[in-house]
Amino acid sequence: MTPDTRLPRDAQSILELAARSMFDLFANASEGMLLVDRAGRVVWINDQYRRFLPALGFEREEDFVGHPVSNVVQNTQMHQVLETGKPILIDLLTNKAGTFVVSRIPLRDEAGGVIGVLGIVLFDHPETTLQPLIAKFARLEQDLNEARRELASQRRAKYTFASFVGTSAAAQEVKRQARRAAQSASPVLLLGETGTGKELLAHAIHAASPRAGRAFVGVNMAAVPEALLEAEFFGVAPGAYTGADKKGRDGKFKLADGGTLFLDELGDMPMAVQVKLLRALQEGEIEPLGSNQLLRCDVRVVAATSRDLAQLVRNGQFREDLYYRLNVLPIRVPPLRERRDDLPLLVEALCEDIATRGATAHLDLEPAALALLAAQPWRGNIRELRNVLEQLALRSDSPQIGAAQVEQVLRDAGQGRIEPAVTVPAAVPVVAADDDLRPLPLRIAELERSAIAAALKRTGGNRAAAARLLGISRASLYDKLGEVSEIQTIV
Repeated sequence: MTPDTRLPRDAQSILELAARSMFDLFANASEGMLLVDRAGRVVWINDQYRRFLPALGFEREEDFVGHPVSNVVQNTQMHQVLETGKPILIDLLTNKAGTFVVSRIPLRDEAGGVIGVLGIVLFDHPETTLQPLIAKFARLEQDLNEARRELASQRRAKYTFASFVGTSAAAQEVKRQARRAAQSASPVLLLGETGTGKELLAHAIHAASPRAGRAFVGVNMAAVPEALLEAEFFGVAPGAYTGADKKGRDGKFKLADGGTLFLDELGDMPMAVQVKLLRALQEGEIEPLGSNQLLRCDVRVVAATSRDLAQLVRNGQFREDLYYRLNVLPIRVPPLRERRDDLPLLVEALCEDIATRGATAHLDLEPAALALLAAQPWRGNIRELRNVLEQLALRSDSPQIGAAQVEQVLRDAGQGRIEPAVTVPAAVPVVAADDDLRPLPLRIAELERSAIAAALKRTGGNRAAAARLLGISRASLYDKLGEVSEIQTIV
C-alpha cells in the first residue's frame, strides 16, 4: 500500500491541518459561530448564526457586527475569556434567542497574546438534545438542595422558652431577661453552674430573635484542642498548610453569618484566640487561617460559662477588653437548689423525655420519693437530676418509684449524705381563755415554727437551704426544731 504523500509529517504542519479541519468541522456541524476581537467587538458571524439575529432583536447584520458583544448578546461570557485567556469549553447560555450549549475558545497571536475569542453554539434546544445530561444534573441539584435543607435544619435552634421548665420566681425572672435579650443585637453572657440549662436558653434566645430563620452554630471551647480552635473559629484558606483541604474550609463565624454563634465554656478560651475574637466582634471581620483576605461577617454572639470570668480577668487569664465586650447583657441562670419549687415540673418533663427516647414506661414517683429528691443539694443541677431519673428508669421493673429506690440510686451515685425530707412538727392546739395570756415562750415558739415551716416548704424540705433563707446557721435551725418540740412537750 502506497503511503499518502499529501499527509504532512512535521508537527507545525499537522497542527495547522488539525486547526483547519476542526474549524471546518465546527463551522459546518455547529448551530452558529461568531468572532470577537481584543476589544470585545463582534467582527464576524457565520451563516448559521445569522438566523438568531431576529430573535436577538436585530434585523440587519450590520446592526450586530461591529458592536460590543456584551451589548448585542445577553449574558455572554466572552469578555471573561478575553480577560483570563482561559477557554470555557461547555456552558449553558440563555438569552432572548433561547437556551444554548456553547463553547468559547481564546485565539492567540504568535507571541501567545489573546487577540480574540471564537464563540461556538454547539446545540440549541438542549432540553431535547441533552435530555439525559440535564436529567442527571437536575437529580444532582435536587440532592444538593435536600442536603442543604438538612444541614440548615441541623443548625436551627432546637429549643424555645417553653423548653425551659419552671414557674418559680427565679425561673420566671430568667425567662423575662432572656426574652428581652432576644430582641437585642448585643452579645449575651449566660452565667451559672454546669447543668443549669445555659445552652437551652441560648437556643431559646436565638429562636425568639429576628435571626431565628438563620443558622445557630455552637462551639464548645473545652471540646476543641487549642491548636485547632483558631481554624474552627475563622476557617482555613485553600492550601493553608500541608494536609489542608484544597478547597478551604469555612469556620464557625462564616457558618453563622446572619445568625447566632454560641460560645460555650467561654472561660476555657485560650488567650491567643481571645485577641482575634475581640477583633471579629468589634470590626465584624474575620481572617481565615493562611489568608490575607478579610471577610465580613454579621454574627450575634451568645456566650456561656460556669466559671467566674471577673476573677479570671483579675488573674490575667481572660482579657479585660473582651470581658467588657461580651458582658453587655449578663443573665444569671440559677442552680436547681434555688428553684426547688420547679422540681416536680422538671421531674415530670424529664421522665416524659426519658420514656420517649428510651421507649420505656413513664416513671411515677411517690410523694416520699419526690420529697427525697427535693431535699438533695444537686451539685450537678438538672443534668444530675436527669442522670438519677434515667438510672431509676433502667433499674426499676415497675414505673412506681418509692423513696427506698431513690435513696439507693443516690447512694450508688456517690452522694455523701442523703438528706431526708423534713417533717415539720405539727402544731398542738392550745386552749386558753385569753389569747394574750399564753406563755411568752410558747408564742415565740409558734412564730418560729411558722417561719421554719414556710422556709422548709419553699426549699422542698432542705434544711441547709431553709437555714440560708431564714438567715440563721444550719445548727441554729436544728436547735430551733428541737426547742419547738420540747416546748410543745412541756406545755
